[in-house]
Amino acid sequence: MQTRHDEAKSESTVNKQTERSALSDKKMLEAAVALVNERGTSKTTLKDIGELAGYSRGLASYRFGSKDGLWMELFARFDERWKSHLREYLEGKTGLEAIRSAIHAQRDFFRREPEYLRAMYILWYESLGKESDIRAKLADHHRIYRRDVRRWVEAAQDLKEVSSTIDAQQFAIGYCSFMFGTIYQWVVAPDAIDLDALLAHYEESTLFNLVRGDQ
Repeated sequence: MQTRHDEAKSESTVNKQTERSALSDKKMLEAAVALVNERGTSKTTLKDIGELAGYSRGLASYRFGSKDGLWMELFARFDERWKSHLREYLEGKTGLEAIRSAIHAQRDFFRREPEYLRAMYILWYESLGKESDIRAKLADHHRIYRRDVRRWVEAAQDLKEVSSTIDAQQFAIGYCSFMFGTIYQWVVAPDAIDLDALLAHYEESTLFNLVRGDQ
């Protein structure tokens, strides 16, 4: 019969194992980010990821199953980071204030997560040449991003902050195209773009055009 002491010892062992697993996952995902930035996804192997993280060759394969499994986990972790970051900026905001805050959130995410952001865009663009879970997931996320921007514009129109002549859906497509295109250019040649200046200009011109409409 198991005593309370045995139960506590067993629970402690499980907790320590959970902590070790979480730590090893974190280190392997960080290693994956570093290797993708250095050599791209095709030349990054699970063996290399495990070794760079300081573990055995087979741990990454055991934990994630395959490279696609690891990429999906990396995608999910990145998505959580971005959502958490964006929520900080959007809390209690609506309409034009939400749009301005979203632009600021993107600007500051470049500063906070440059390596993660670069690795994810390399992963995403390298996944476009084939049907994959990453490609399908990315398409779904793009739809959600466009929906959110459209709702910010519609809320601003309801508040009479934005011209009623603005097509909220078309604006959302243009907004997302600008953001994704900017990040793509930054991944290719980061020193070629002054991100602060570019996003400040975009904010000013975008808000002006939203309010002005076609008047």
